[in-house]
Amino acid sequence: MENVDYRPSALVPCSIDVMTSFQAPRGTTDILPDDQRDRLAVQRVCANLAEKFGYAPILTPTFEDSDLFLRTTGESTDIVQKETYTFDDRGGHSLTLRPEGTPGVCRAYLERGLHNTPQPVRLYYIMPMYRFERPQAGRFREFWQFGVEALGDSDPAIDAEVIELAWRVLESFGMTDVTLLVNSIGDAESRPAYLDALRDYFAPHADSLSPDDQRRLRENTLRVLDSKDEEVQPLLPDAPKSIDYLSDESKEHWNSLLQSLDALGIRYEIDHTLVRGLDYYTRTVFEFVPPDARRQSTILAGGRYDGLIEELGGQPTPGIGFAMGIERVVAEAKKRGTLTSPDRRTTVLVAHIGDAAKASGLRLASELRRAGIAAVLGPPRGLRSQLRYATSIDATHAVIIGDDEIANDTVVLRDLSQGEQSEMSRGSLLELLG
Repeated sequence: MENVDYRPSALVPCSIDVMTSFQAPRGTTDILPDDQRDRLAVQRVCANLAEKFGYAPILTPTFEDSDLFLRTTGESTDIVQKETYTFDDRGGHSLTLRPEGTPGVCRAYLERGLHNTPQPVRLYYIMPMYRFERPQAGRFREFWQFGVEALGDSDPAIDAEVIELAWRVLESFGMTDVTLLVNSIGDAESRPAYLDALRDYFAPHADSLSPDDQRRLRENTLRVLDSKDEEVQPLLPDAPKSIDYLSDESKEHWNSLLQSLDALGIRYEIDHTLVRGLDYYTRTVFEFVPPDARRQSTILAGGRYDGLIEELGGQPTPGIGFAMGIERVVAEAKKRGTLTSPDRRTTVLVAHIGDAAKASGLRLASELRRAGIAAVLGPPRGLRSQLRYATSIDATHAVIIGDDEIANDTVVLRDLSQGEQSEMSRGSLLELLG
């Protein structure tokens, strides 16, 4: 057997530059193994917490009938006007890649009969979304969201439950210094008067607004409050407040929500300029923002949408939910050093010297996998190269087989983290590693 330095520090893989004329589309990225492990760690936490709160998983199609988003998200919203990936299929039907999760979940709720089951129905999803936005740090055109939807309950207590779930998720990644912003934007009864007041307030300043904000003022007035334009910012503190225009029912809902948050010990700030960019929101809206970026870097956002199911042809059905960007949470948790990777599992590289040892190693790798141990057969190279490969796949152990080992029905087991090596029978190996 070769005299090999088994220390991981000595087994450094080679680097070979390869040029290709193909690149990932702008605004997308390849999620390589280390990054994918981080993302899966975040997704596992989200899924586990959602299920503790009684939410069940759902997946909806990557593309939907374009009218679904026109009817729900709203023709005047920035998403529909500027950001959707919409195309005609070969049958001439207009389809849109999913820009957000709520409309598809609500469509499935009606189409699949979930509205006939005991209410409320609690659902969560972890799915990719697609928006044609200007790519920047933490923002992609293909991105993943974790979201929850609670359908069929109008009680403000479920608003508080959804917010608590969001808080627990962020808390799991050490984000205890984030700020919860809350507001109520009223209901169908109180909204018209508030929108009229906003238009009257901004009308004298309309000429100084950007073209986008002028369009929002006409077509989607609430979104002016969400503008980042420097001409708008000084006007916001004195703008009319939605809570001053709430109907009695919405006011009662708002006060009850705040009492519930107080009872749960969840800190919050009331932000009178907080709105959501989609037409279907009513009453409760909320966001979680980091301490250093405020509204420019929202981590998680959501709200109530009591008219959405009815807009899709169902009976009046209350609903509330939120969505959280997986990429943003991964980046924030890594920056804070609070992303906990799963325990390193035992992974064995079965290294072989010679054709007979290769056949024996192939059988041994299969036996290890059947025993529940991750095992990989070394590539057809020299022993030193195989052990370098073991380091590259983050193997914890190497099992080495050569002619002597075959003759004696033994193997050499090398602990790659400790640098310790011993010879043993194949039966002892399975017992030790299993």
